Amino acid sequence: MGMYKHIRELWKKPKKNLGEVQRKRLILWRKQPVTVRIEKPTRLDRARSLGYKAKQGFVLIRQRVGRGGRMRPKPGRRRPKTSRRRKIVKKNYQWVAEGRAVKKYTNCEVLNSYYVGQDGKHYWYEVILIDRDHPNIKKDLVLKRIAKQRGRVHRGLTSAGKKSRGLRRKGKGAEKIR
Repeated sequence: MGMYKHIRELWKKPKKNLGEVQRKRLILWRKQPVTVRIEKPTRLDRARSLGYKAKQGFVLIRQRVGRGGRMRPKPGRRRPKTSRRRKIVKKNYQWVAEGRAVKKYTNCEVLNSYYVGQDGKHYWYEVILIDRDHPNIKKDLVLKRIAKQRGRVHRGLTSAGKKSRGLRRKGKGAEKIR
């Protein structure tokens, strides 16, 4: 087996395989800010498969997202009735994480993102951003096309956005998943 295949196998069961290393990471990540720029990907195999290249113009962000219900409490507080105030967001956590990362880095576009960990309160995702005005990105034929799509994360054009919108399947029978 090659190196990337070994890494992929370890990440299939991170609690069992990475154990103490992953536990120390989560303790450190909890103390850090919500959005953190990082130098190297935590999961090199996943980052490479999603289009990451170790060259200028790529920005890696570790984004923390809160887990749990998405009901927003009403200011002033009142007695909850039978039909409670619900905030049903048809967005998965990964798509939310991508959107928050782009808000912080406005000159970048989301290429892709992947899961790196979770605890009782939070999910962590690493978001791969590309600087749309960097000469290396403008030279690359594939990345140049992606960089031109302004605000692609907000329009649900990333992989996580398409999955959340139910666009993974096509044809007859796909109506039921949307």
